[in-house]
Amino acid sequence: MRTVRGFRGRLGTAAALAVPFAAFATEASAHVKWFCAFDVAGQPRGLEEVLCADFEWLVGIALACLMLGCLAEGTPVGTALLNALDRVTTRIRTDTHFLVRVTLGFFFVSLWSLGGIILTPELKTDAAWIPWLQLGLAGLLISPRTTPFVGFGIVFLFAYATAQYGTFHLADYPVFLGVAAYLILTGLGVTVLGLRPIDVVRWAAAITLMWASVEKWAYPHWTDPLIAAKPAMTMGASPELFMKAAGVIEFTLAFALIWTPLVRRMSAIILAGIFISAVFEFGKIDAIGHSGIIVVLLGIAADDARAVASRRQVVLAPAYYGAALAGFLALYYVGHALLFGGPAELTGVPVI
Repeated sequence: MRTVRGFRGRLGTAAALAVPFAAFATEASAHVKWFCAFDVAGQPRGLEEVLCADFEWLVGIALACLMLGCLAEGTPVGTALLNALDRVTTRIRTDTHFLVRVTLGFFFVSLWSLGGIILTPELKTDAAWIPWLQLGLAGLLISPRTTPFVGFGIVFLFAYATAQYGTFHLADYPVFLGVAAYLILTGLGVTVLGLRPIDVVRWAAAITLMWASVEKWAYPHWTDPLIAAKPAMTMGASPELFMKAAGVIEFTLAFALIWTPLVRRMSAIILAGIFISAVFEFGKIDAIGHSGIIVVLLGIAADDARAVASRRQVVLAPAYYGAALAGFLALYYVGHALLFGGPAELTGVPVI
């Protein structure tokens, strides 16, 4: 009984720490391109405006939280939390592949019903065969043996959408390629470079969310119509600070998905909670669009693979986090400048 009470106390503490993050980020978790006008080719906000004092202290707080999670790894508290997570998520872990198939079946049938959509709500198409192809993929999910064909179908749809909308736009959605790889690898019963299917989709989800975080900083004005319609979503903060904080929270939780077992599982739980909460606010489109990443996050939260935690990981966490942050900012801004034109200091050539 004492052990159970102790675990409840620890779990309550972890939940209490997660609440401020989830409460602040929930309203910003809806994918803005599904609800507001946007221009991918438009010039992003300058880095000198993004990397301001507010950004620095927000990143500092995020790093402190990340390191606290790393410090808990390998301690009695961390071990107790992992053991508890193993027990609570047993059914999800056992049925992860089934849950992914069911969720994707719902996703593809919904796209067929809505019509004129390639994989995600803002990717519109007039091609009449696309909805029927997506309905066919839903049918193939009935049997585990045919899931590799679904994976290849997702890759084809992703490539088709890239040809229609461009590489930079589809950089928002590498999670689809991760899900495709998961279906192919699980269906064939193989691994790639020692990575399990759940590891591949975990990395894809992390990359997707880190990229989306940079977009919140680069184009905060895209969310202005949502904030104007729902001013309470900023919880008293200025829209500028709100978008910076939402991006930092999302980036930190996404980075945590590729870190140590306890950190990534707790991050997956918080992110899944944020996405599920957003569905109640933004409705059917949000439920359909985010259903795939929600089930992936539940699978990550249930993954019981463990590795021996070391103090080296705690010490290196800020360095790897900083490298990831700098890398994604550079990739986004330099990539945008090369594809759409931008400041000469980024492209290296005069812009006319």
